[in-house]
Amino acid sequence: MPNDKRPIYFTTPIYYVNDKPHIGHAYTTIVADYLARANRVLGRPAFFLTGTDEHGARIAEVAREHGRTPQEWCDEHSEHFKAAWKALSIEYDDFIRTTDKRHEAGVQIMLDRMHKAKTADGQPVLYEAEYTGLYCMGCEKYITERELVEGRCPLHPNRELRQLTEKNYFFRLSSYLKEVEAMIQDGRITIRPDERRKEVLGLLKYGLEDFSASREKVDWGVPLPFDPSQNAYVWVDALPNYITAIGFGADEAKFTQWWTEAESTHLLGKDILKFHAIFWPAMLLSIGEAVPEHLFIHGYFTVNGQKMSKSLGNVIDPHALVKAFGPDGTRHLLLTQFQFGQDGDVKAEEFLRQFNADLANDVGNLVSRAVKLIDRHFDGQRPEVGAREAIDDELREAALTAVDQFDDGVGRLIPNDAILAALNLSRAANRYMEQTAPWNLAKSGDTDRLGTVLATVVEAIRVSAVLLSPGIPNKARQILKALGFTKPEDELSPDAIRGWDRCPGPFTLPESIFPRLDKAAIDLSGKKEEPKQVAENVISIDQFFETQLRTAKVLEAEAVKGAKKLLKLQIEVGTENRQIVAGIAEHYKPEDLIGRTIVVVANLQPAKIRGVESNGMLLAASNGKTLRLVTADGEIPSGSKVG
Repeated sequence: MPNDKRPIYFTTPIYYVNDKPHIGHAYTTIVADYLARANRVLGRPAFFLTGTDEHGARIAEVAREHGRTPQEWCDEHSEHFKAAWKALSIEYDDFIRTTDKRHEAGVQIMLDRMHKAKTADGQPVLYEAEYTGLYCMGCEKYITERELVEGRCPLHPNRELRQLTEKNYFFRLSSYLKEVEAMIQDGRITIRPDERRKEVLGLLKYGLEDFSASREKVDWGVPLPFDPSQNAYVWVDALPNYITAIGFGADEAKFTQWWTEAESTHLLGKDILKFHAIFWPAMLLSIGEAVPEHLFIHGYFTVNGQKMSKSLGNVIDPHALVKAFGPDGTRHLLLTQFQFGQDGDVKAEEFLRQFNADLANDVGNLVSRAVKLIDRHFDGQRPEVGAREAIDDELREAALTAVDQFDDGVGRLIPNDAILAALNLSRAANRYMEQTAPWNLAKSGDTDRLGTVLATVVEAIRVSAVLLSPGIPNKARQILKALGFTKPEDELSPDAIRGWDRCPGPFTLPESIFPRLDKAAIDLSGKKEEPKQVAENVISIDQFFETQLRTAKVLEAEAVKGAKKLLKLQIEVGTENRQIVAGIAEHYKPEDLIGRTIVVVANLQPAKIRGVESNGMLLAASNGKTLRLVTADGEIPSGSKVG
């Protein structure tokens, strides 16, 4: 077992409450749950944290679009995540929400300490400055020129970037970059896989600018304790969740146990690597707190070779998987699809085959055969163990080998390898059954040998069940109960997995552990079945809000040469001036349009009409030969949202 017996602390990212959970969220959370449970089996105290990220301009905007207050929206969507984790038998030690009062208080304590802190050369850690740049609402961050891909945010290419100018407080990141780099280089901060470590070192080598620690034009957030006119920037608010949940600023003993003296491990996706590997350690260094020891970055999910997308209809709902395979089956299938840390392709058609092979055959059938033989030939009581043969000792050695391999896989944070070790023990026990043929021993009346064989195989089943328990917690307990353990939780321990001759009996199996599935009718999206008769051209409310309708003021208008139906309009949309082409020349004179407030589709892809560029489309109502523009009923600033 690992020499390091310090408490170990596992965290997932806190999930943004702009949507319901899918298997990408579930995967990271199941891995964290698995690793926490597995470490406890190995005798190591573990704490597992997950939660939801609930502040920021985007949340406030989405809430308004759906007619909710930001708090109402967050309350509802945070419950979606809790419900999904309950369905998947995920047992977190704490669930943090960034709208929790304890979190907001902790963030303000951290900000106050930053505000009072000085860098090594005596400069204030936080300082006021004005910044102008392109802001991505999807990322909730400014996008630098070198990050742009064809003028767009690489993660949200369909979103319009906003040109913002703000006077904010900035975090002096530049003063901590060398120290963060040194900690990564010498292993005080480990980043895995190694390609992600190299990626971070490349960012550090290139250089990073100081970042904004506050926003002056965002209302939905945590106010700065020293300047309530500004709210904490979303990442400065979100990242401290890892310490506010374990007592930072409120419970010093708990904070010391699970942060200062523990082995901290953040599990996260590669899209948020920079914030966790550079920003977060720098923030902690600025206030003299310990940095996270380990960052393990998993890859991206695809489904049958395609990126998960609502438009493709391949977003897999965890509830749909649970309905088909049960919570333990779903956990096992997601944990074993591919190596943690790599990009992976989920092939739904493989789920049924793997469920039957790993769980129904290798685990469930083995338990059923052994328990039924003991029930039939020993009245369900623990058989007496006679003289052992070499093959019996080999199975016990296989169990000890499995424990060592499980320990190694857990220590390397690779659930796949740890689970394989447990499955290989089940497979060894199945081979042992075939080689010793206890059914033939029963027929021949060799009760002594039959008892030894069955007592040996149930011990292998017991160890395998304990090793499998982090992944299939409910079924593992069911197996242990079938072996006579009235308190199966007590068997999830280091002594148990290295011990032998522990099964007490009586042996009974009221129902199959993993019934074989012949068919798994699974709706991957988890959507309810639509009625057969549906209206044509019907869209959802979410599809409607994908269209950005804005008010616009007409500044200039003129006819398009050679096109009697077209007018070219110069319009003002908020702070932006645009040109659009509209087929309204037969209904409106150019001079009649100047000064009017019209409604336009602001996020329409630019196009050329009769060789003239048009960046948007105005709205008009028509009936036969009559056409009327959609205009604002009264004064309202250009750029105002419609809908």
